[in-house]
Amino acid sequence: MTREDYLFVKRKYGGHASWALWADMGLTPKSNMDDLTIFDADNVHEMLNPNNVLVGLNISGYILQKPFENFHGQGGGAFKIRYATKDTELWGAYLTDIIKDFPEKHSSNVMRYLRAQPELVKRNIDSFKQELSDIGSTDPTIYAFGNDAFEILANYVGSFLPVKKLTHYSHFISKENYRAHVLEVVAASV
Repeated sequence: MTREDYLFVKRKYGGHASWALWADMGLTPKSNMDDLTIFDADNVHEMLNPNNVLVGLNISGYILQKPFENFHGQGGGAFKIRYATKDTELWGAYLTDIIKDFPEKHSSNVMRYLRAQPELVKRNIDSFKQELSDIGSTDPTIYAFGNDAFEILANYVGSFLPVKKLTHYSHFISKENYRAHVLEVVAASV
């Protein structure tokens, strides 16, 4: 990815998506999760891999204030993604949600709404396909966080893209066991 391509993605998708890059962990597993300065590095674009795409269902309930803030807050279980991807081929993967502009903490509420609004799913799938093209993804492997994101992605893009299911990072599992799970799924994908 060129610097220009990176800046384009930041402008177009920075309010929804991010990259699997974080500042190093400090004294606690959640420390420095919200440090976005890594995205200011002149060579950050060289660390990115748009062919590994990690996808959640939706933003969990807050509006993002800064580009690439998604998956980079102090709250929730996203710190497990940092721990699981560090020093792996998923470090630098693209991070996004399949359903945009739908802040909701409870996935059951999201899925209930989507069942009543199937055209919203279709619009978001079309948007996701464009997003993959825009980030320069040429041969992507999609890793879906949780059952709901996996179900949507498998049903709508699984016939032409590999879609792998990851346990959701908010699941009650230690960061060490989550990393082992992610590494197992990645190894099975190769």
